[in-house]
Amino acid sequence: MIPSNHVVIVAGGSGTRMGTDTPKQFLKINGKPILMHTIEKFLFISPQPNIVLVLPQNQIKIWEKLCEEHFFFHNIDIVAGGNTRFQSVKNGLSKIPSNNSLVAIHDGVRPFISVDVITRCFQTAEIHESAIPVIKPVESVRIIDNGSSKPFDRNNVFLVQTPQVFKSKLIKECYSKPEQNFFTDDASVFEYYGYQVTTVEGNRENIKITTPFDLLIANALINKKQNS
Repeated sequence: MIPSNHVVIVAGGSGTRMGTDTPKQFLKINGKPILMHTIEKFLFISPQPNIVLVLPQNQIKIWEKLCEEHFFFHNIDIVAGGNTRFQSVKNGLSKIPSNNSLVAIHDGVRPFISVDVITRCFQTAEIHESAIPVIKPVESVRIIDNGSSKPFDRNNVFLVQTPQVFKSKLIKECYSKPEQNFFTDDASVFEYYGYQVTTVEGNRENIKITTPFDLLIANALINKKQNS
């Protein structure tokens, strides 16, 4: 029986902003690659979703070796990514059936997504056809207007996270259409091609690890969880 829920995890980082030759998804926190921490969050979902992992072609062998080293053996489909995130997601979605099932699309370097948020996204998308986790900014917000900045009410701003969950047949339909250079995430693709995006409350710890500072925060979060 095909699971009703699916996950496409996109891990296409090169490590450039991290300042390392190791792709950021393979950097370790608590002795284990970030990507493994991320995948494990979805293994706790019930029913357990079908997982598709999208990696650059030249990183697949590296990942397989890491799985052997860490005894990380799970039923995961691996797909080669494309030249852009849009193309990588599209390749991942090719493994997902075009039916009324749900598919979550998640960044491979967001290992601190909570199981509660994942579950809430799936439950909301079941009703509304989409669900994306968001949080409110805690800093003051300003916008650029004619070359100068002015304050903007932060209560009208959301910071967008992943996983972003959609009815599979709808998001696959959207990804079958042309890529636009202003797409920033899957929700922007979904909305551009005529569908409405529903938001749910995310969790603030769900950071995207892309810089050395993010890695410091990630290690602090891991240490906090171990000591609590």
